[in-house]
Amino acid sequence: MTTDLLDIEALLSDEERATRARVRALVDREIRPHIAGWFDAAHFPTEIVPALAAEGLLGMHLHGHGCAGRSAVEYGIAMQELEAGDSGIRTFVSVQGSLAMSAIAKHGSDEQQAEWLPRMARGEAIGCFGLTEPNAGSDPGAMQTFARRDGDDWILDGAKRWIGLASIADVAVIWAQTDDGIRGFLVDTASAGFTATPIAQKLSMRASIQCDIALDGVRVPERMRLPNARGLRAPFECLNEARFGIAWGALGAARDSLEVALAYAGERQVFGRPLSGMQLTQARLAEMALELQQCQLLALHLGRRKDAGVLEPHQISMGKLASCRAAIRIAREARGILGGNGVTLDLSPMRHAANLESVRTYEGTDEVHTLVIGQALTGIPAFRG
Repeated sequence: MTTDLLDIEALLSDEERATRARVRALVDREIRPHIAGWFDAAHFPTEIVPALAAEGLLGMHLHGHGCAGRSAVEYGIAMQELEAGDSGIRTFVSVQGSLAMSAIAKHGSDEQQAEWLPRMARGEAIGCFGLTEPNAGSDPGAMQTFARRDGDDWILDGAKRWIGLASIADVAVIWAQTDDGIRGFLVDTASAGFTATPIAQKLSMRASIQCDIALDGVRVPERMRLPNARGLRAPFECLNEARFGIAWGALGAARDSLEVALAYAGERQVFGRPLSGMQLTQARLAEMALELQQCQLLALHLGRRKDAGVLEPHQISMGKLASCRAAIRIAREARGILGGNGVTLDLSPMRHAANLESVRTYEGTDEVHTLVIGQALTGIPAFRG
């Protein structure tokens, strides 16, 4: 049975459908057979990084330096397929490509790009993106990490929290206050004073890595400062890349949840007939399909606008907010249709729902994106009032 009742398939090009088929096959081969065990064991499978790289998924929307240079729509399609497998795996690709690699591509020197981007695209080097702090999540302008000049070097002191991949990263993009405003730095994670500690006992994103970072007098050469990164606009440009991917990716978790619920309801017999033949069940399935397809159309519209070079930040916020809201509702409804069997890792919706609690929170909470949209409507920034 198809969930594509609006035939969105017809709106995709042959090349876009081919990208979807390749990534879907990778997910079926490399992720689905193992994800329950990875999630249960709180294990991020570094062993699949070469497969992700070989498929051109790391920095796939970037051009040059060994990156695939695919379209925004193809990137979104890939994120949707990956998150149908698991949000944690999509998050790895997002942190690597949309955050760390995008920061270097957008704000790095030619030398920095040549040094890092080819290796990161091949999966030979892992990056992380250190913006969020223990006391500065939704308000990154309040960050306390500070970089002071010391001759030809910089000395970084501070702390970051919820930093994906930090404990396995080779390079960390660290954002810090300076006497001249916020700047970005490439920090070798082997540097003295740099410590990344994985956050344990998570109830979400268990097949992924998020860390606390401590920066204790970390010395960074001037050549490792991102020369084109000035002010908060620089990290926000990277966040918008990640938010765009989330607007697509969350719908993968939603689609997989709906497909699992639809298949289960068709097989489960209650009162002598399939569960899917019950009016209340059909009402739930219909609402889930409606929300999913509305958001898939929105994501595709945003992708077309991004490829045309006319996508605006508030439009990305609309996509991220709408997709995450819909996805978590769909995953929860799907779990309800599965009954008691839905609380095990044999079936995916409750795992997706747990993961989506993180996806809904990171790269801007519901409240942040609501205020971005509100500012676009009224012209008044209400973040501090």
